[in-house]
Amino acid sequence: MNRHNINLEELKDYLGFGVAGNFANHLGEAGEADEFSVIKTEKKDAPKGLFPFYIPNNETFLGKFPFSTDKINHNNIEQLQVEAEVALVCDFEYKDGKLIDIIPKYFGAFNDCSNRIQDGNKLSTKKNWGTSSKGISPDFIKIDNFEENGVLSKFHIASFVRRDGVLKDYGTVSAVRSYSYFFNELKEWMIDKFNSQEDMGPLEELSPFIKDINDYKGLLIAAGATAYTEFGKTNFLKKGDEVFIYVYNAHFHSFEDIMQDMSGMDLHLSQCSKLHQIVE
Repeated sequence: MNRHNINLEELKDYLGFGVAGNFANHLGEAGEADEFSVIKTEKKDAPKGLFPFYIPNNETFLGKFPFSTDKINHNNIEQLQVEAEVALVCDFEYKDGKLIDIIPKYFGAFNDCSNRIQDGNKLSTKKNWGTSSKGISPDFIKIDNFEENGVLSKFHIASFVRRDGVLKDYGTVSAVRSYSYFFNELKEWMIDKFNSQEDMGPLEELSPFIKDINDYKGLLIAAGATAYTEFGKTNFLKKGDEVFIYVYNAHFHSFEDIMQDMSGMDLHLSQCSKLHQIVE
């Protein structure tokens, strides 16, 4: 399986966006369903929209480089939650003021760590508080094809927090294919949203963020967070917590492999993208 080492320096030239509401029940569990109630979707289970979390050279907080492969800056945020996701490193085609195509090239484990204080501000304001506010695995995997018959359809997402030496499931183990929208449906939906999303509720108009996209290398898309376990719903991150997120081939690795890896056994998980962060 072709692996791809993520170069953080290279990511400084990527625009970062996340998909809101792409797993059933996530917005409700995250306390954000009310804020999103003004957003109407064509299909009942469709994602709500896209939000920016990193725009290089932007003069607001969005211009701060947020990615880290090994730590999360707690920043004394009272309600800080892990968001375990698949991230897609994508090429794009942008012409005559429109995004024409998105080409996913690599995928891996991502922590779209979020501030859960409900203050009525845009969703993006809860996503980037500067250095080490986002987690990204150092190891991504090449996408053979971004369709149902591709290798990505065999992968699952699992997330855990180790607190005071005790390991807890944080997000529910979820198949990548159980995202509400994924593969071509997600791609077509994203292209439409980048070109048409308007400022409404917690979401922003996107066209101003991508007007200079041809100056940059690509897009980093966080595809959406899984639902939470009971522990994840009720426990916010504390300094000293360890966060683990695995995006793994469930046809090749067992859940027991993942548990053994966290216990310190070096299993060389060859078909897995792993993120391990310390909350500081």
